[in-house]
Amino acid sequence: MTAEQLTAAEAVRAIAEGRLTSVALVEACLARISARDEAVRAWLHVDRDGALAAAARLDAERARGTLRGPLHGVPFGVKDVIDVAGLPCTHNSPLHRDRIAGDDAGCVAILKAAGAIPLGKTDTVEFAAAGNLPATRNPHDRSRTAGGSSSGSGAAVADLQVPVSFGTQTGGSVIRPAAYCGIYALKPTWGVVSREGAKLYSASLDTIGWYGRSVADLALVAEVLAIPSAAPRPVAGLRIALCRTPYADLASPAAHAAFDAAARSLEAAGAAVVERELPPSMGDLNGTKETVMSGEGRAAFLPHARVHGDGLHDRLRSHVENRKGITPAALRAALDHAAQSRVAFDLLLPRRRRGAVPGGHRRGRPGRARPHRQPAAERAVDPAAHPGGVDPGRRRPQRACRSGFS
Repeated sequence: MTAEQLTAAEAVRAIAEGRLTSVALVEACLARISARDEAVRAWLHVDRDGALAAAARLDAERARGTLRGPLHGVPFGVKDVIDVAGLPCTHNSPLHRDRIAGDDAGCVAILKAAGAIPLGKTDTVEFAAAGNLPATRNPHDRSRTAGGSSSGSGAAVADLQVPVSFGTQTGGSVIRPAAYCGIYALKPTWGVVSREGAKLYSASLDTIGWYGRSVADLALVAEVLAIPSAAPRPVAGLRIALCRTPYADLASPAAHAAFDAAARSLEAAGAAVVERELPPSMGDLNGTKETVMSGEGRAAFLPHARVHGDGLHDRLRSHVENRKGITPAALRAALDHAAQSRVAFDLLLPRRRRGAVPGGHRRGRPGRARPHRQPAAERAVDPAAHPGGVDPGRRRPQRACRSGFS
């Protein structure tokens, strides 16, 4: 196994035990990027010199017997709506083509303090919202999208270009690329990870998430970010709810098959899988999400509209101009509905929240992620601020999984 093939958890152990240097790991990732960037196009900026210099410093510290933290010497990617001090943060927008971040975003600062190395900025839909589309292609099939908006972050991890990476999610933008690219991802509960230094879209929905190539990778980053989690438990004896959500009729046959296969696998491992239905009050959660996202997007993109006028993409100006006619009362009602839905969901699963999120492929023309509707299973996750995750199983993009974080 070569260095770039290691998961983050494996690389951490190898570096700590002196079997691998951080420089060797970073060089292997850079070589992979050089070999595959034309095909995958996951990155908007790669900080080759900075990453190698940081790796050399961390190797010197390791030689002196010092490890900065749980991610000592491991490189990570950062979606280009999240600031890394001294690196470009363009939001993949012509409006910010020359922008250089002055400070690290909160999540980036925490990982750097734990010894991780930012390798560069990954491609994204403009402002993680709408407009300019990412050039990223699915590493398994270049005729297909890698999913959005965290396209580059998902594709880079899937293609062995970096062990872990950050993405953001407002409506499905962490779990979707993971499902499409066949990797692991975690969108934690809203608010448990600092969003300081990340582009704002919807204050009530925006969430920092991350990608890895193993569950251990996700747990390692969660530990560094100080996210409380329950102690690991064997599957045997667990009681797991299976909820198809009110949007099940919109899911593809392949998504239903993946959902059923996941349930059978859990039962075969000794879990008790029980059917649960959401109450009728949660039947329009996706509409609630759209109201919140558009309503709060007015404030998020008003500065850009005032400064750049027609230079701001029309779909983003539509939020500012409130073309949907969302009243203050309607926005308040949507926020109240989301809060009430959290309570209703907790009553279904009083001990521990579980989520299951299948994904899927949509065809796109090479070199551009095709705009797509939100997959059905995502629509009941974000408005209620619940966690979600993707387990690729045998690296098949349509596997379902559960998340134990709350």
